[in-house]
Amino acid sequence: MPDFSRELAAGGRVAGVDEAGRGPLCGPVVAAAVVFPHGVPPELAARLDDSKKLSAPRRDAAFDAIVRSGVAEFAIAAASVAEILRLNILGASLLAMRRAVSRLPLPPDHALIDGNRDPGLSCPTHLIVGGDGASLSIAAASILAKVVRDRAMARLARRYPEYGWENNAGYPTAAHRAALETLGVTPHHRAGFGPVARLLAR
Repeated sequence: MPDFSRELAAGGRVAGVDEAGRGPLCGPVVAAAVVFPHGVPPELAARLDDSKKLSAPRRDAAFDAIVRSGVAEFAIAAASVAEILRLNILGASLLAMRRAVSRLPLPPDHALIDGNRDPGLSCPTHLIVGGDGASLSIAAASILAKVVRDRAMARLARRYPEYGWENNAGYPTAAHRAALETLGVTPHHRAGFGPVARLLAR
């Protein structure tokens, strides 16, 4: 389970940063940055974990708890499909992270980043592989980014109901790939990603 030890070790205002949406075939990549300036109450800490380990109801409940807690400062940002195609998915993910950190109410003194790639922030950065399972602020960021992105894909699904984005969030499930084969791509699909690129090359 994540804890607050890495934030305490870094000192000052520490932002946890994570993204959601590197693997899907469509939609934006979303990043979040979270600062707990005065620590995390035990009742909130108990809700936080790597977003991928939480069921959808638990993620939603944790999202609401973070947003309503009054102890978290946070910001959420995205990079668009056009930016993913221009920069590649890694570059777009790092761009979304930089945007999220830049939108925090106050700049952080340090940032804890989930993963092994430095997004190029204006503060000292610590990279933590598996950080969403090790740091409470990164876990909170992973939950915010995942829930916001999933909800955005569910809204898009109302316009493109055949692809099942309200259930698969754009990931390459069998149903999503079958819809691509039958119906083709939408403006929200990432042209450089394997199944999408193969369809466009026909």
